[in-house]
Amino acid sequence: MFDKLTATERQYEELLARLGSVEVQNDQFEYRKQAKTLSEIEPIVTRFREYQIVTRGIAQTEELIAGADAEMRELAQQELKALTAKREALVADLKGLLVPKDPNDAKNVMLEIRAGTGGDEAALFAAELFRMYTRYAERQSWRVDLISNSDSAGGGLKEVIAMIEGRGAYSKLKYESGVHRVQRVPATEASGRKHTSTATVAVLPEAEDVDIKIDQKDLRIDTFCSSGPGGQSVNTTYSAVRITHIPTGVVVSQQDQKSQIKNKDKAMKVLRSRLLDMEVSRQQEAIAKDRRSQVGTGERSEKIRTYNFPENRITDHRINFSLYRLTEVLNGDLAELLDNVSTHYQSEKLKDATGDDAAA
Repeated sequence: MFDKLTATERQYEELLARLGSVEVQNDQFEYRKQAKTLSEIEPIVTRFREYQIVTRGIAQTEELIAGADAEMRELAQQELKALTAKREALVADLKGLLVPKDPNDAKNVMLEIRAGTGGDEAALFAAELFRMYTRYAERQSWRVDLISNSDSAGGGLKEVIAMIEGRGAYSKLKYESGVHRVQRVPATEASGRKHTSTATVAVLPEAEDVDIKIDQKDLRIDTFCSSGPGGQSVNTTYSAVRITHIPTGVVVSQQDQKSQIKNKDKAMKVLRSRLLDMEVSRQQEAIAKDRRSQVGTGERSEKIRTYNFPENRITDHRINFSLYRLTEVLNGDLAELLDNVSTHYQSEKLKDATGDDAAA
């Protein structure tokens, strides 16, 4: 733990020096990025330096005790007891501060849900998941802004993208990404046989300019006429927008708004969030190689959860946790489930940060 603290203190000093350089000060994007990192690690360095001062005080007090008379020794022992208690409290604080803080926790969420295997039944399940998250958002007093959706013939959703805006939205929903599986008897199943279908959920933090720097020369922007079901013209102006990020090949289309400017703005929000997610995923993949736990980050796990209708059960496979309140959960009562998943991953992070297997 103390090796990490020493390295963090060294990083802090290097960042301070870098921020003072002319090169960084002339690059506003780089300056904001470095300043943000500095502010994130400053509390750790401040507490570590307090720890170092207290540790030196303990060493000096112990020396004083060794050579002091009886009266002075008693006073020094009282001081030593107080300093030792303070050091223990600082160690506890440092362990908590060393748990990696997700810089995206306070951000809004770009939610993407797509029907997987199972045809119309998968599309119906995707629609139910979207309704579940919408109702949970309502309970949190968050705002849900529909960006785009593609309906299925059976009344479900092939795909839906929405922005969820609210305090701590990403911190609450970030572990929802992955494959969700449903087991139930479809209404069209005459024999009563249980079917299994899937839908994929992606929870992306809304990216800001300071997170992702997009060069305009890396973008190809095409405009076209919006169209509705069956090719019916929605409008005859070139309001629909398709943006291609050439270096990565990521393509985002948006045509829900009548204004080309509004469609472009929404498409850029989706593009930034997807590019940020790609960058975060690359970083996590590198970190995962060194993790003792093979559970993963929880962000792209296969089949993270099963919704079993016959048993009224919902099971999160990452933490082996089940609730027999499926109906309530689908109506937005997600708090208990999300809290258990979050607690699990926080415990894993604490163990990795401190090297303490007993941290959980």
